[in-house]
Amino acid sequence: MGVLVKKQKGIILTGIVKLSTISFIASLSSSLIDTIWAIYLNSFVNSIAIVGFISASLAIVAFLSYFFIIPIIEKYNKIKVYITTLLLFATTYILFAINTKFYIFIILAFVITILYSLRITSFGILIKDESSKKQLSRNEGIMYTFMDVAWLIGPLISGFISEEYGIGKVFILSAIFLIIAILLFKILKIKNHKNIKKKIDHKFTKNFKDFFKNKDRGLAYILGGGVNFWWSLIYLFIPILILKNNLHIYWVGYFLFAIPIPLLIFQYPFSKLAGKIGFKTIFKIGFIIPCIFALICFFMGNIYVIMILLILASIGLAMLAPTTEAYFFDILKGKEDLRFYGPYNTTIDLNHFISRFSAAIILVFLPFKFLFLFFSLAMFIFFLISFKTRNIIEEKRNDKQNKI
Repeated sequence: MGVLVKKQKGIILTGIVKLSTISFIASLSSSLIDTIWAIYLNSFVNSIAIVGFISASLAIVAFLSYFFIIPIIEKYNKIKVYITTLLLFATTYILFAINTKFYIFIILAFVITILYSLRITSFGILIKDESSKKQLSRNEGIMYTFMDVAWLIGPLISGFISEEYGIGKVFILSAIFLIIAILLFKILKIKNHKNIKKKIDHKFTKNFKDFFKNKDRGLAYILGGGVNFWWSLIYLFIPILILKNNLHIYWVGYFLFAIPIPLLIFQYPFSKLAGKIGFKTIFKIGFIIPCIFALICFFMGNIYVIMILLILASIGLAMLAPTTEAYFFDILKGKEDLRFYGPYNTTIDLNHFISRFSAAIILVFLPFKFLFLFFSLAMFIFFLISFKTRNIIEEKRNDKQNKI
């Protein structure tokens, strides 16, 4: 079934395309911020290692926040939760734009970190609710493709505005995009999903323990964080490396513009392929590709060659970004998503913490190039773990539901 529905008066958008359109606008806002975030933080501390330590601390805050948002996700309408977080994000971005104090930055960074946990969890549930079991990986591919278009053009816009008008203007523009995303919910008439639980889980630690009682959920948790482990290198440390090599901030925009191109080209085909041949092969190839390219970067000294290699490594990430989340939803039963999707998302911040804190320690004692060796080793470990996953083939399922 396609993503468009034909009616007598023409063609209308399905729920997945509507949500993906919202995701595009919201991701455009995020891509503007992530392009300049490390540079903005470094402007306060002037140290790549300290940037890593602060970012790792924020990852811990995000990790803990996922436990406390479970009752909110179970009890309240997901669209209302998501819209509220977008509005609060926009407000916080405006405060970032006018702030000049480091301690104010830290407070705002902690607030926005907690909001991000609500935002990603509520939207993930919305995507899952719009998908049948047989079409979940495909729909994740559609959504991630929309996101990748945003991450393609966002860095170019952010790099230009930062260079010409200052970083503060980037925060303002990002807030505007979030307001547009909120308005689109009304314009596109996205329906509310009453996917709530009558009995709310308030036992946070029990939820987390119960999550790992299932081996498949544990493996999905580990592999789901592999993509975010890699993005710490790309979006936190490489932009500062580019500036340290005496290149203009334009080059940060060019590099981050090119990073999602392989994802944009290959992500949707790979997500469909996973539904046909199973997840295991996709996972193995997806992790070994960045492993190899990061290892090659260790032996390279030319910043332009390094950027090209990291861009090519994104081919592997195109195999992982939509499929790891689809795999997690595929192994769940009933309304387990309401209880376990929040804890699952802590893998993002756990891997952010491990990657950023470890990288910061490395930078205290060793040259920057050893980060490539570290990230190569990490991707190889994820590659080995992927051998233990179930090879779920969605197209062989007997799923009579039609949710799209």
